[in-house]
Amino acid sequence: MTYDQEIQMFGMTKEQIKKEYIQSFMSYHVGIEMQVISILSDAQHLMEFGQDDRARKLMNVAKYILSEQLDSKMQKKAA
Repeated sequence: MTYDQEIQMFGMTKEQIKKEYIQSFMSYHVGIEMQVISILSDAQHLMEFGQDDRARKLMNVAKYILSEQLDSKMQKKAA
């Protein structure tokens, strides 16, 4: 995926998602699942104010994080 595609899909790069969400203090403190719930809540809030494109991007961020976590778990089981 190119830089432009990542920006179009997520509003940020995958590397930024990792730094800002996956590897964040909040994720380590409350868990990645709670971080995803928070992202989805933010997306709902944006939708209330008609910011559907920003909400879509946040939902894609949440899906990306969940898919990364699932891939990680699958790799651990295979090892």
